[in-house]
Amino acid sequence: MKKSEAHQKQQEEPIVRTISVLLVDDEAVDLEWMRRRVLSSGFDIEVAGTANNGFDALEMLEQERVDIILSDIRMPIMTGTEFARRAKTINPKVKIVFISGHEDFSYAKEAIQISASGYLLKPVKDKDLYDMLGNLCHSIEQEREQNRSLTEALSLINKELILRWFDEASPEPVEPQLHAALLPLLVNGATAAIIEIDDLEWKMQDVSEENARMMIRQTQQLIRSLLEGNKSGTMIIGSRQRFIILCSLPQEEFLQIMEELIRKTAESSLCTVTIGVGRYARMEAELHASYKQAQAALSAKWLLGKNRLIRDNMEPVLRGTPGTDIDQTLDQLLEAIIQYDLVAIDDHLLKLLMNAGKKDVYDLIIRITSKLHADLQQQNENLYELLQWESHQPEILFQFETIHDIVSWMRRRFFELSELLYVKRQRQKRKLIDEIIHYVEENLETKITLKEVAVQFNFTPNYLGYLFKEDYGIPFIDYVKERKMSRVLELLKDPTLMIYEIAERMGYKNLIYFNRQFKQMTGMTPGEYRKKNKV
Repeated sequence: MKKSEAHQKQQEEPIVRTISVLLVDDEAVDLEWMRRRVLSSGFDIEVAGTANNGFDALEMLEQERVDIILSDIRMPIMTGTEFARRAKTINPKVKIVFISGHEDFSYAKEAIQISASGYLLKPVKDKDLYDMLGNLCHSIEQEREQNRSLTEALSLINKELILRWFDEASPEPVEPQLHAALLPLLVNGATAAIIEIDDLEWKMQDVSEENARMMIRQTQQLIRSLLEGNKSGTMIIGSRQRFIILCSLPQEEFLQIMEELIRKTAESSLCTVTIGVGRYARMEAELHASYKQAQAALSAKWLLGKNRLIRDNMEPVLRGTPGTDIDQTLDQLLEAIIQYDLVAIDDHLLKLLMNAGKKDVYDLIIRITSKLHADLQQQNENLYELLQWESHQPEILFQFETIHDIVSWMRRRFFELSELLYVKRQRQKRKLIDEIIHYVEENLETKITLKEVAVQFNFTPNYLGYLFKEDYGIPFIDYVKERKMSRVLELLKDPTLMIYEIAERMGYKNLIYFNRQFKQMTGMTPGEYRKKNKV
């Protein structure tokens, strides 16, 4: 069977019945001999793969489900003993059988004591091989039977009964069939947990239904494989994105497995999962309570965040200031947006939202955006047009599962809004400065004052002077003097114009004052300038 087909079969069959064998030998002839004999054994066995060295075998072991390894004890680079140690680290339950010659018999015995399940002497007889495989298959089936006892006790009908019982507000005396289904769970005590795939609905919007189902199946398979590998319980599918786990392991051990599930899901999938766990239960009513506790723990994801394990005894930590004056904070938020103060935007947004419960947060968001829109309209700005929201309430806000996601989304959009307003103001200011400069150039030969220009552009002289200096770096009056003097220098190059004519033309009524100003700015008199430039 090809690797892809085996992987698909694993996904489709959560309880795998065919026993899988990995063959390892550095001699191609011996490897092919083993493959043919194993497939002709008559047992329900498949060959997961073949390898001619320990490193390739370990790589296959990491990728494939393997029950039995048949390995030559002498291999290049890595010995059979070292291979066995590493293989057991990857899969502690794998059965390892070494094949060795008579001269390696003492070596083989040492390997068996360490980690192997048996050995075969070369040349291997068919009867010896089949007897060994038969014993191992019988042992594996016995182990699987023990693992299946809990799962098989919960048929589809029993699982449905348990789901309905869990959904009851308070546990009624259970029916005989439900009691029989719960009994194997409670013999040694059990814990209820609920696993939820995070953000499934909005993450799957741009994914085909087929791919979405595949991702969900992969998550289901990962959960099943961990439960089966650790003999840790059974899974009941509660909905498309929620799975209920009933576990009979000691709780601390079970919590470690759930932490491993969270980590492996994040590493191997586009999805993450959040798990709510109830308390350990020994009675039916306690198991019902454990499920309700797992529900309550999972609901705390809203405040505590996702991609994590939440126990029923974890108290949500509220941030923010109780009794927040919403209108005052909204005014401060708007001011921070206008001033392009990103730190203040973040502070005020956290103050508004991080205290909000899930039931209230959406009404609060509507209130925030509505007030911001109304305030911005007074400044001839449109919140929804600036942010290009298709509607006044983006649907994505109603699909987030945690307050952290909502705050993160709102933070990005308000930062974007603040930057857009800032850039727009800069463009408007640049346009205004350009218009002022053009006005000055057109009127250089007249008397230009800041007051006159301010009236021309409908600003107060102080504010216009502040804007000009902030953008251009020098006071407005100094800029006008520089531009006038530049024009004077141009006119002085015309020998047909007398110096007093140039002074009168540029608005200087007093020739002495004109000469003093010219020398102050150029270091020479107008006559000296002409002489220097041979005019």
